Amino acid sequence: MGRIIAIANQKGGVGKTTTSINLAACLAEKGKKVLAIDMDPQGNLTSGLGIDKNALDLTIYQAICGECNVGECMVVRPLDKKLNLSVLPSNRNLAGAEVELINEDKPQFILKNLIRGIRKNFDFIIIDCPPALGMLTINSMTAADTVLVPIQCEFFALEGLSQLIYTIDLIKKSLNKNLEIEGVVFTMYDSRTNLSLEVVDNVKNHLDQYIYKTVIPRNVRLAEAPSFGLPINLYDSRSSGAQGYRELADEVIKNKLFQ
Repeated sequence: MGRIIAIANQKGGVGKTTTSINLAACLAEKGKKVLAIDMDPQGNLTSGLGIDKNALDLTIYQAICGECNVGECMVVRPLDKKLNLSVLPSNRNLAGAEVELINEDKPQFILKNLIRGIRKNFDFIIIDCPPALGMLTINSMTAADTVLVPIQCEFFALEGLSQLIYTIDLIKKSLNKNLEIEGVVFTMYDSRTNLSLEVVDNVKNHLDQYIYKTVIPRNVRLAEAPSFGLPINLYDSRSSGAQGYRELADEVIKNKLFQ
């Protein structure tokens, strides 16, 4: 039964989609069967994995609306065929789902019900959540086993984090009693600045949650990769960004919650 990990932080610009793309690709590189689900209407995970989001006839939106099943909208191995990584893509049409889900019976469970039948086919399912705590994020967390929270090494790192943890606790109590916080991962770390060091120390002092040892560095090649529709391990395999996400993938696989 595949582990379902929602990558979430309602604060934008923290490396959420970058982490979704590259964690999924590095898990696949390690021989895992991976499904990446794009629940963000911006569709950046979709394009970052080499799929033209504007040319798609079927996406996760059509599956949510009941116009197709997940198999029909799934893009199988869009990258290197050696990587067992498939994608449930999205584009701007998904923004309409927030309104349409309101009229559904038990709208919080739509995604969970959609992927229930396919999770056994994958080792990991990575869900990229939108940068807001709306119905799409609630659906993602209701479907997930754990939530992985990327935090940028910047002054306002803790801003909004307490609200996110509060939301996760609410979902755990009312919608998904098995939901846990997978852990926190620091992104955009610059070892040359005192600020990055201070942010890491500050967050560690204020959080009870598990914090991954791997820290993702600020890396030019990591920033360039999405514009080429490639994860960092295919764009520049030797970069510090690729090494960082490979190490994170190793830690995720060995997470003590699942030992």
